[in-house]
Amino acid sequence: MDDPVPVLLLATTDPVSQEILGDELRRRYGADYEVVVCADHAHGHAVLQGLRRWGRTVALVVGCYGPADRKGLDFLRRSYTVHPAAKRAVAVTWGDFTSAPTVFRAVSRGHADLLVLRPERPRDEEFHGAITDALDDWHLAQGGGFEAVRMIGDRRDERAHSLRDMLVRNHIPVGFQPAGSAAAQRMLANLGLHDPELPVLVLQFTSPPTVLENPSNPQIVEAFGLNRPLPADQVFDVVIVGAGPAGLAAAVYASSEGLATIVVEQQAVGGQAGTSSLIRNYPGFSRGVSGAHLAFRSFQQAWVFGAEFVFLRQAESLRDEGAVRTVVLSDGGVVRGRTVVVATGVDYRRLGVPQLEELLGRGVFYGAAVSEAPSLVGQHACVVGGGNSAGQAALHIAKYAVDVTLLVRGPSLAASMSDYLIAQLEATRNVNIRYGTTVVGARERDGSLAAVEVAATGAPGGAPIEEIPAAALFVLIGSVPRTSWLPDTVQRDPAGFLRTGGARDVAEPASGEPSGSPLPLETSLPGVFAIGDVRAGSIKRVATAVGDGATVISLLHGYLAEHPPPARPSPAARGAVPEEPVGDALLD
Repeated sequence: MDDPVPVLLLATTDPVSQEILGDELRRRYGADYEVVVCADHAHGHAVLQGLRRWGRTVALVVGCYGPADRKGLDFLRRSYTVHPAAKRAVAVTWGDFTSAPTVFRAVSRGHADLLVLRPERPRDEEFHGAITDALDDWHLAQGGGFEAVRMIGDRRDERAHSLRDMLVRNHIPVGFQPAGSAAAQRMLANLGLHDPELPVLVLQFTSPPTVLENPSNPQIVEAFGLNRPLPADQVFDVVIVGAGPAGLAAAVYASSEGLATIVVEQQAVGGQAGTSSLIRNYPGFSRGVSGAHLAFRSFQQAWVFGAEFVFLRQAESLRDEGAVRTVVLSDGGVVRGRTVVVATGVDYRRLGVPQLEELLGRGVFYGAAVSEAPSLVGQHACVVGGGNSAGQAALHIAKYAVDVTLLVRGPSLAASMSDYLIAQLEATRNVNIRYGTTVVGARERDGSLAAVEVAATGAPGGAPIEEIPAAALFVLIGSVPRTSWLPDTVQRDPAGFLRTGGARDVAEPASGEPSGSPLPLETSLPGVFAIGDVRAGSIKRVATAVGDGATVISLLHGYLAEHPPPARPSPAARGAVPEEPVGDALLD
């Protein structure tokens, strides 16, 4: 009990499943988890309540459903109220097809997180693969364990929040200590720091550890060893700007097909999709997959194929230099390519309420802010939005907060959110959906958000204002395309999204090149393509973004064939210094 390990709990009245599953769980996971097997559901629920009183962490709860146990789904549903952050698995037996509709309905409503088949043979790796994936997602959400980076900062500081969120989304294990805490004071004393400028980052993986006080992004890049100089005279086949689902898919296909590929990402792999706690409707992932895992696996895939990555640097401008397109970065560096793929995605639209803007990072967050959810234990939270991202954020935050209020401007979610998410939200006891509601203000206490002020949508000034207690407000509404860095010659629609050859009314190319009408996904500037959410007319889904990424590479091959590469300077002109590859990537 001095250093209690997480608990895996199994409860079932089916003696056969109890023996098989109990043995499998103990044999595989007994060294790292405490496996508790209960002979009935009342005992299992009592044990879960006791574990909560003792402050024990439960990672996984397993129940069964079948002819010998018809109460397992109800047990899993009730377990959520005791340990909401635990993953819940329902185990079924192969061939029990009559139970399938009930089990599928329970999973779709969120009463269980995953469905597993009871092992029927030794070394059933399909079963253990499902369990391991669930535990991996649980661990990613919880944090803790190995800390590659240790951070000391003020929880109410926007910079501390953005740094922690960026590190977590890039799969860099980070431990956070609030400024003023005993642990933070001990760390600072051990480092010999007195009244440092916060936040402080300590890179544990360097020897000796590297200490950074309130570092800028370029300083972080330098400390991580990611700032190797870009080859000034190298012209890539394709420069991809943005590492969301669309950009990563383009990088995978381009690099796997032999194109010299470089990806520029200003913050974290995955884009907005990377902040999704669980994507259940992406083809091929029947148990669902977190946006962070899906994005990071795509990144590793592209990296293995040879794509190069430039992190924490933003594209500032694009220059058309004949046969070459040049992307100028925020640190003054440049990358040159025969083609450019714009996959910069979108930002969430601002609410435009001055009180909320003043509390940014101190309780108000734009996006899901996955790193903040565990800090909301015992507190109230609000989520603004009516799309899938808002629904996923509300469900994830509800695993930690006392309650979550989803604020929706319209009268319904049916037109903007997937049906499975609506069902889960309605079935989650500590999620309250407020329709026809607009955020109009906020109340703060001690410099942080204390309550959100709301009114009826469309109500005139002076209408009654209601106050909802909230320690955090997550805003996921609308979309503003990230296109300000592009020249005016790249056509936009009235909302600022990039017009492409697949969009209506796109004009002829801006330059005088005899390329005819723009290719599908090609913008009005020849050789510059747009994919994913930044493209006008795109469907805001991960699968369609990935489809854009695959499609654009097939188009690039034709474009590159028609536009030969520029003549490469001779070695004498380049000088005798050999080229150095672009930086390593962020490691898990």
